[in-house]
Amino acid sequence: MKEIDARKLACPTPVLLTREAIETESPAAITVIVDNEASHQNVSRFLASKAYTTRIENVGTYFHVIGTREEGSVLPAPVQSVQPEAPPSEERKILVMIATDRIGFGDDVLGSRLMVNFVKTLKEMGRELWRLVLVNNGVKLAVKGSEVLDSLKALDADGIKIMVCGTCLEHYRLMERKQIGETTNMLDIVTAMQLADKVINL
Repeated sequence: MKEIDARKLACPTPVLLTREAIETESPAAITVIVDNEASHQNVSRFLASKAYTTRIENVGTYFHVIGTREEGSVLPAPVQSVQPEAPPSEERKILVMIATDRIGFGDDVLGSRLMVNFVKTLKEMGRELWRLVLVNNGVKLAVKGSEVLDSLKALDADGIKIMVCGTCLEHYRLMERKQIGETTNMLDIVTAMQLADKVINL
């Protein structure tokens, strides 16, 4: 059993260490020890993408993410990240990164109203909108009570992948309140930016 102690390591280090171990050693069983919800979700998802069956064991305040696979099973070919394949090249792929829950400076009430209007209008981008990434204060848009939650759910239903920074959710203590989107890490975000034809930062 390969064991990785990833406690006190910031995102995306636990996933990177797990990937390195799998690509160099290809263990049939692996345990990754992490100390927060975001890391255990990210590591679990990565292991699943590599054909491992995963389970979580809580040991004190830590999470033991345990992955196992059958002997002789073939691992998927190494990829740059756990992101799915990019859409066909003829489709323009726009990634919108939102790092705040309001737009601009001066009046916070106005800024919040502008952000609500912006998110509600994102659907007008049509098929070009490919990924929506929420980081820092922007993760507050994806939690219970958010004014744009219904709009985000509509985008998700239309096939727009919403990526929500796990480290940011942990920082603001909002992990349990997240209502939409995939809890993700910086490795996934950076790879998505590389695959996008255009990145819009807000």
